[in-house]
Amino acid sequence: MTTDRLSDTAFIRYNRQIMLEEMGEQGQLALNNAKVLIVGAGGLGSAAAMYLAAAGVGLLVIADDDEVDSSNLQRQVIYRETDISLNKAQAACDQLSALNPLVRTRVVKAKLAGFQLEMEVQQADIVLDCSDNWATRYAVNQACYQHQTPLIAGASIGWRGQLLAFDFRQISPCYQCVFPLSAETPPQDQNCRSNGVMGPVVGTIGTLQALNAIKAIAGVGDVGFGLLQQFNGLTGKWQQVSVDADSGCPVCGQQDQREVG
Repeated sequence: MTTDRLSDTAFIRYNRQIMLEEMGEQGQLALNNAKVLIVGAGGLGSAAAMYLAAAGVGLLVIADDDEVDSSNLQRQVIYRETDISLNKAQAACDQLSALNPLVRTRVVKAKLAGFQLEMEVQQADIVLDCSDNWATRYAVNQACYQHQTPLIAGASIGWRGQLLAFDFRQISPCYQCVFPLSAETPPQDQNCRSNGVMGPVVGTIGTLQALNAIKAIAGVGDVGFGLLQQFNGLTGKWQQVSVDADSGCPVCGQQDQREVG
């Protein structure tokens, strides 16, 4: 559902954003009419979803097949003690609706893959990959590339976090260019259960995913498309590397033959 004007209630609620010269009412309307898919409702998805809901994104689709566990509460700040054993996507959407009843949410109680992933990506204006495993990251990347849907991917383990963004509406590298997939030596998943993680580091990356999504939707600022940004929580320092498209990438290697835009 799209609209060409903000309600009085919305104008008052989002006034501090609308006051920003780069945003204004048109930027807020763009957020109001946007559909964002968040794949994974863990630590990254928790932080990203709350800020996107607070900012007034019109429709948030949250996908996760996992249940809330007490060990999640150290970093997955969208949840409460009473949410333990509930599906994460459902519990997250309940919290988002309580935070901002002006936004709509939709629950996907599944680990997105195959046709369902394709359909959700195709319907979204932008996708946030907040998953915690390589298989999902590669699948989301491929679906976003295929449907020319911008992708903002985050990851965090231990004291470190990383942030990547790709705009597939134009010629662009992809996630698999940065982390090539080899059938002989597939990457091994590293997760919080086996390696530990510092909660605020996860929150930092998830919050920046939300910030970049807001900028991409409103068409303001520098989203950092085509950059690999790495954060060290122990030192507080960032490293930034420009990513080049790999002509041999099985996902985007032939993109010069694809119609974009």
